[in-house]
Amino acid sequence: MTQPVLKITGLKKHFPVSTGGVFSKGKGVVKAVDGVDLEIFPGQTIGLVGESGCGKTTVGRTVLKLYEPTAGTIEFNGEDITKLTPKQMKPRRAQMQMIFQDPFASLNPRQTVGTLIGNTFDIQKITPEGGKVEEIQRLMKRVGLNPEHINRYPHEFSGGQRQRIGVARAIALKPKLIVADEPVSALDVSIQAQVVNLLEDLQEEFNLSYLFVAHDLSVVQHISDRVVVMYLGKVMEDADKKDLFLNPRHPYTKALLSAVPVPDPKIGRARERIILQGDLPSPVNPPAGCVFNTRCWKVQDKCRTEVPELVQIQPGHKIACHFPEPASK
Repeated sequence: MTQPVLKITGLKKHFPVSTGGVFSKGKGVVKAVDGVDLEIFPGQTIGLVGESGCGKTTVGRTVLKLYEPTAGTIEFNGEDITKLTPKQMKPRRAQMQMIFQDPFASLNPRQTVGTLIGNTFDIQKITPEGGKVEEIQRLMKRVGLNPEHINRYPHEFSGGQRQRIGVARAIALKPKLIVADEPVSALDVSIQAQVVNLLEDLQEEFNLSYLFVAHDLSVVQHISDRVVVMYLGKVMEDADKKDLFLNPRHPYTKALLSAVPVPDPKIGRARERIILQGDLPSPVNPPAGCVFNTRCWKVQDKCRTEVPELVQIQPGHKIACHFPEPASK
């Protein structure tokens, strides 16, 4: 059986915060990620979805060790990298890259495109075959940018072009894994499809594995092989894309999918729309039992006291729920 490129087990990331006012010194922790299991295989795209504040981006940054995990293990290419120091991680970073959500904020405005992409070779002390400038221009052409614009600055490009610069930088060292943190959410809808198609083409060309973090379920449905649904730092459901969209078993997943716009007005009007009551609870003080119990319409006493385990209810389909939705026929 093929070995996963990335395997995380029981991953937790807690951030210390001050919970007191001006005169009190209360301290607490934000449980941004609270026990996540995940596997990504070569050439596979895992879509990580959920509401804002559910811990998606923190998972992505923690698996790349941009944040140090509080607990759990991170295995990359069969090697446990959980305890590695930044110095030990440096040579491994060539194989693990990230595409950031805001293409402008992630690019140094004082550096040209050539410098921004070329920095990846300098940091890893790699000299590309044929020379650095030629390789940078080849990468720019590959992602749909004009190679002659190598000496331009980020502000001279559109939002879509800036994200292409970020993609070129991410693929420069031919990584095995790319964490894409909402890579199209800041772009116009017309440009989103172009960038998503580019990511798919690159995946096919280089056999890339993606952890695709997003809240736009239509984009996730298009690009992902499997989908993992998060809520308040925990995994609610993990299933094959087709199975999850056609047969959601967790109440939260069903509510999320009911909010996806449908182009056909007849289908849209006939479809059941689930509106969750209340707001996302604070990750500093999450509810006891199932973290979704304060907003779930199926809640019972057991949900308020017992934390549901993530269990497999059918081949390749896992949920964390005491009272799952019935399987559709």
